Amino acid sequence: MVDVGEKAVSHRTATARSIVSLPDQVLAHLVDSDLQTKKGSVFQTAIIAGIMAAKKTGDLIPLCHPLGLDNCTIDISLNEQQEVVIDCTVSITAKTGVEMEALVGASIAALTIYDMCKAMSHDIVIKETKLLSKTGGKRDFRREQ
Repeated sequence: MVDVGEKAVSHRTATARSIVSLPDQVLAHLVDSDLQTKKGSVFQTAIIAGIMAAKKTGDLIPLCHPLGLDNCTIDISLNEQQEVVIDCTVSITAKTGVEMEALVGASIAALTIYDMCKAMSHDIVIKETKLLSKTGGKRDFRREQ
């Protein structure tokens, strides 16, 4: 694990995005059923799973510092291509950043959507997961979307 003992405490944020492509029959079912499957509310369950995962990142990724997050939010929407867009934003005041927490939160939310919809189709594709931005460390980062 990297020693962060000498680093300064600062306010740090990170936002990550995962994109899930759902087949037309799954999208149609979700629209017709108000985003519900037999397992329950797809997006609400994904939000809860993503937040829980972000909080457990230190237990999931070897050598990742365990962090007590100040905040974690997950927003889920459909883009113009009718893909599910999951944005996870995490913040903390600490000596180390929260990029991994944001990436884990977005990833697990995407996997939860897959799990909740797989009974309708296995043609679901988690297309990408990427860091969109981070602030508060040695240098800030912002990806052009």
